[in-house]
Amino acid sequence: MNPIPELHGPSQEPASGGPAKQLVIFCHGVGADGNDLIGLSPYFAKVLPDAKFLSPNAPQAFDMAPVGFQWFSIQEMNNENRLTGTQAAAPILNAYIDQQLAAHGLTESELALVGFSQGTMMSLHVGLRRENQLAGIIGYSGMLIGQHLLADEIKSKPPILMMHGDADDILPSTSLPEAVNALQAAGLNVRHEMRPGLGHGLDDRCIMLGMEFLAEAFGVPLPQQAGG
Repeated sequence: MNPIPELHGPSQEPASGGPAKQLVIFCHGVGADGNDLIGLSPYFAKVLPDAKFLSPNAPQAFDMAPVGFQWFSIQEMNNENRLTGTQAAAPILNAYIDQQLAAHGLTESELALVGFSQGTMMSLHVGLRRENQLAGIIGYSGMLIGQHLLADEIKSKPPILMMHGDADDILPSTSLPEAVNALQAAGLNVRHEMRPGLGHGLDDRCIMLGMEFLAEAFGVPLPQQAGG
Protein backbone atom coordinates (compact mmCIF):
# COMPACT_ATOMS: atom_id res chain seq x y z
CA MET A 1 0.00 0.00 0.00
CA ASN A 2 1.46 3.33 -1.05
CA PRO A 3 1.95 5.97 1.65
CA ILE A 4 -0.40 8.94 1.50
CA PRO A 5 1.42 11.96 0.03
CA GLU A 6 1.98 14.89 2.38
CA LEU A 7 0.74 18.29 1.25
CA HIS A 8 2.81 21.45 1.56
CA GLY A 9 2.20 25.06 0.65
CA PRO A 10 2.11 28.64 1.88
CA SER A 11 0.50 29.62 5.16
CA GLN A 12 -0.31 32.78 7.10
CA GLU A 13 0.01 32.94 10.86
CA PRO A 14 -2.73 34.60 12.96
CA ALA A 15 -2.81 38.38 12.58
CA SER A 16 -3.16 38.68 16.36
CA GLY A 17 0.31 37.25 16.84
CA GLY A 18 -1.01 34.60 19.20
CA PRO A 19 -1.58 30.88 18.80
CA ALA A 20 -4.13 29.75 16.25
CA LYS A 21 -7.67 29.46 17.61
CA GLN A 22 -9.10 28.55 14.21
CA LEU A 23 -7.75 27.01 11.02
CA VAL A 24 -8.87 27.88 7.49
CA ILE A 25 -7.62 25.54 4.76
CA PHE A 26 -7.80 26.76 1.16
CA CYS A 27 -8.14 24.21 -1.65
CA HIS A 28 -7.12 25.73 -4.99
CA GLY A 29 -8.33 24.94 -8.48
CA VAL A 30 -6.69 22.85 -11.18
CA GLY A 31 -3.52 24.30 -12.67
CA ALA A 32 -2.97 26.72 -9.78
CA ASP A 33 -1.03 26.32 -6.54
CA GLY A 34 -1.31 27.31 -2.90
CA ASN A 35 -0.27 30.88 -3.66
CA ASP A 36 -3.49 31.35 -5.63
CA LEU A 37 -5.81 31.47 -2.61
CA ILE A 38 -3.50 32.44 0.24
CA GLY A 39 -4.06 35.99 -1.02
CA LEU A 40 -7.53 35.82 0.54
CA SER A 41 -6.07 35.48 4.03
CA PRO A 42 -5.53 39.23 4.69
CA TYR A 43 -9.25 39.81 4.02
CA PHE A 44 -10.47 36.89 6.10
CA ALA A 45 -7.99 37.80 8.86
CA LYS A 46 -9.87 41.07 9.34
CA VAL A 47 -12.73 39.09 10.87
CA LEU A 48 -10.62 36.15 12.09
CA PRO A 49 -7.50 37.68 13.67
CA ASP A 50 -6.80 34.46 15.60
CA ALA A 51 -7.05 32.16 12.58
CA LYS A 52 -4.16 30.49 10.81
CA PHE A 53 -4.58 30.15 7.05
CA LEU A 54 -3.15 27.18 5.16
CA SER A 55 -3.08 26.81 1.38
CA PRO A 56 -1.48 23.51 0.37
CA ASN A 57 -0.48 22.68 -3.16
CA ALA A 58 -2.64 19.88 -4.57
CA PRO A 59 -0.89 16.48 -4.61
CA GLN A 60 -0.32 16.05 -8.35
CA ALA A 61 1.63 18.13 -10.83
CA PHE A 62 -0.74 19.63 -13.40
CA ASP A 63 -0.60 17.27 -16.38
CA MET A 64 -1.64 19.81 -19.03
CA ALA A 65 0.99 22.52 -18.43
CA PRO A 66 4.55 22.75 -17.10
CA VAL A 67 3.47 24.57 -13.93
CA GLY A 68 0.72 24.23 -11.36
CA PHE A 69 -0.94 21.40 -9.47
CA GLN A 70 -4.14 19.38 -9.59
CA TRP A 71 -6.18 17.29 -7.17
CA PHE A 72 -6.92 15.00 -10.10
CA SER A 73 -6.57 15.05 -13.88
CA ILE A 74 -9.16 16.79 -16.07
CA GLN A 75 -7.85 15.45 -19.37
CA GLU A 76 -11.09 13.49 -19.71
CA MET A 77 -13.70 15.86 -18.31
CA ASN A 78 -16.85 14.02 -17.27
CA ASN A 79 -18.69 13.39 -14.02
CA GLU A 80 -17.47 9.80 -13.70
CA ASN A 81 -13.82 10.86 -13.88
CA ARG A 82 -14.46 13.78 -11.55
CA LEU A 83 -15.93 11.38 -9.00
CA THR A 84 -13.14 8.80 -9.20
CA GLY A 85 -10.54 11.59 -9.07
CA THR A 86 -12.17 13.21 -6.06
CA GLN A 87 -12.46 9.88 -4.26
CA ALA A 88 -8.79 9.09 -4.94
CA ALA A 89 -7.59 12.46 -3.64
CA ALA A 90 -9.90 12.53 -0.59
CA PRO A 91 -7.62 10.49 1.73
CA ILE A 92 -4.77 12.91 0.99
CA LEU A 93 -6.80 15.96 2.02
CA ASN A 94 -8.22 14.11 5.03
CA ALA A 95 -4.73 13.19 6.21
CA TYR A 96 -3.63 16.81 5.84
CA ILE A 97 -6.63 18.00 7.88
CA ASP A 98 -5.87 15.44 10.61
CA GLN A 99 -2.21 16.48 10.63
CA GLN A 100 -2.97 20.19 10.94
CA LEU A 101 -5.61 19.75 13.64
CA ALA A 102 -3.20 17.65 15.69
CA ALA A 103 -0.32 20.07 15.16
CA HIS A 104 -2.38 23.02 16.42
CA GLY A 105 -4.35 21.23 19.13
CA LEU A 106 -7.67 22.07 17.51
CA THR A 107 -10.83 20.17 16.57
CA GLU A 108 -13.04 20.12 13.48
CA SER A 109 -15.34 22.74 15.03
CA GLU A 110 -12.40 25.14 14.75
CA LEU A 111 -11.69 24.37 11.08
CA ALA A 112 -13.20 25.67 7.84
CA LEU A 113 -12.51 24.62 4.26
CA VAL A 114 -12.53 27.17 1.44
CA GLY A 115 -12.43 25.76 -2.08
CA PHE A 116 -12.25 27.19 -5.57
CA SER A 117 -13.33 25.19 -8.65
CA GLN A 118 -11.77 21.71 -8.31
CA GLY A 119 -10.93 22.68 -4.73
CA THR A 120 -14.66 23.18 -4.08
CA MET A 121 -15.31 19.63 -5.30
CA MET A 122 -12.69 18.38 -2.85
CA SER A 123 -13.88 20.52 0.07
CA LEU A 124 -17.51 19.42 -0.24
CA HIS A 125 -16.65 15.77 -0.76
CA VAL A 126 -14.26 15.55 2.18
CA GLY A 127 -15.99 17.96 4.55
CA LEU A 128 -19.35 16.22 4.45
CA ARG A 129 -17.85 12.77 5.02
CA ARG A 130 -15.87 13.57 8.17
CA GLU A 131 -17.29 12.10 11.37
CA ASN A 132 -16.95 15.36 13.28
CA GLN A 133 -18.60 18.48 11.88
CA LEU A 134 -16.47 21.30 10.48
CA ALA A 135 -17.23 24.91 11.33
CA GLY A 136 -18.13 25.55 7.70
CA ILE A 137 -17.33 25.11 4.01
CA ILE A 138 -17.11 27.79 1.32
CA GLY A 139 -17.30 26.73 -2.32
CA TYR A 140 -16.47 29.25 -5.04
CA SER A 141 -17.06 28.46 -8.74
CA GLY A 142 -17.33 24.73 -8.16
CA MET A 143 -19.73 21.83 -8.16
CA LEU A 144 -20.94 18.97 -6.00
CA ILE A 145 -19.55 15.64 -7.17
CA GLY A 146 -21.32 12.32 -6.65
CA GLN A 147 -24.69 13.74 -5.69
CA HIS A 148 -26.24 10.26 -5.86
CA LEU A 149 -23.87 9.04 -3.14
CA LEU A 150 -24.44 11.85 -0.68
CA ALA A 151 -27.46 10.45 1.17
CA ASP A 152 -25.58 7.24 2.00
CA GLU A 153 -22.15 8.75 2.67
CA ILE A 154 -22.82 12.03 4.50
CA LYS A 155 -21.60 11.95 8.11
CA SER A 156 -21.87 15.58 9.23
CA LYS A 157 -23.74 18.70 8.18
CA PRO A 158 -21.64 21.88 8.42
CA PRO A 159 -23.05 25.19 7.17
CA ILE A 160 -22.11 25.92 3.57
CA LEU A 161 -21.70 29.03 1.42
CA MET A 162 -21.61 28.58 -2.36
CA MET A 163 -21.10 31.29 -4.97
CA HIS A 164 -20.77 31.15 -8.75
CA GLY A 165 -20.57 33.58 -11.64
CA ASP A 166 -23.30 33.42 -14.27
CA ALA A 167 -20.67 34.11 -16.96
CA ASP A 168 -18.42 31.18 -15.92
CA ASP A 169 -17.07 29.52 -19.08
CA ILE A 170 -15.13 26.78 -17.24
CA LEU A 171 -17.73 25.22 -14.94
CA PRO A 172 -21.34 25.96 -15.92
CA SER A 173 -23.34 28.26 -13.65
CA THR A 174 -26.02 25.56 -13.48
CA SER A 175 -23.62 23.75 -11.15
CA LEU A 176 -24.72 26.13 -8.39
CA PRO A 177 -28.47 25.37 -8.26
CA GLU A 178 -27.76 21.67 -8.84
CA ALA A 179 -25.41 21.59 -5.85
CA VAL A 180 -27.69 23.69 -3.65
CA ASN A 181 -30.70 21.50 -4.37
CA ALA A 182 -28.82 18.29 -3.61
CA LEU A 183 -27.24 19.68 -0.44
CA GLN A 184 -30.52 21.04 0.86
CA ALA A 185 -32.22 17.72 0.10
CA ALA A 186 -29.57 16.09 2.31
CA GLY A 187 -30.53 18.43 5.15
CA LEU A 188 -27.69 20.94 4.88
CA ASN A 189 -27.94 24.67 5.54
CA VAL A 190 -26.68 26.31 2.33
CA ARG A 191 -26.32 29.98 1.57
CA HIS A 192 -25.79 30.70 -2.08
CA GLU A 193 -25.57 33.52 -4.58
CA MET A 194 -25.17 33.75 -8.32
CA ARG A 195 -22.94 36.66 -9.27
CA PRO A 196 -24.06 38.53 -12.42
CA GLY A 197 -21.36 39.03 -15.04
CA LEU A 198 -18.72 37.11 -13.09
CA GLY A 199 -16.62 34.52 -14.90
CA HIS A 200 -14.57 31.73 -13.36
CA GLY A 201 -13.24 33.67 -10.42
CA LEU A 202 -14.03 35.81 -7.37
CA ASP A 203 -15.27 39.34 -6.96
CA ASP A 204 -15.48 41.68 -3.96
CA ARG A 205 -18.88 40.38 -2.92
CA CYS A 206 -17.60 36.80 -2.92
CA ILE A 207 -14.88 37.87 -0.51
CA MET A 208 -17.20 39.98 1.67
CA LEU A 209 -19.80 37.23 2.02
CA GLY A 210 -17.00 34.78 2.73
CA MET A 211 -15.76 37.00 5.56
CA GLU A 212 -19.24 37.25 7.06
CA PHE A 213 -19.87 33.51 6.69
CA LEU A 214 -16.60 32.53 8.38
CA ALA A 215 -17.11 34.94 11.26
CA GLU A 216 -20.55 33.47 11.90
CA ALA A 217 -19.36 29.88 11.43
CA PHE A 218 -16.70 30.37 14.10
CA GLY A 219 -18.96 32.44 16.35
CA VAL A 220 -16.72 35.48 16.08
CA PRO A 221 -18.41 38.91 16.18
CA LEU A 222 -17.88 41.04 13.10
CA PRO A 223 -15.73 44.14 13.73
CA GLN A 224 -17.68 47.38 14.04
CA GLN A 225 -17.40 49.57 10.98
CA ALA A 226 -15.78 52.94 11.60
CA GLY A 227 -18.50 55.49 12.29
CA GLY A 228 -21.13 52.76 12.34
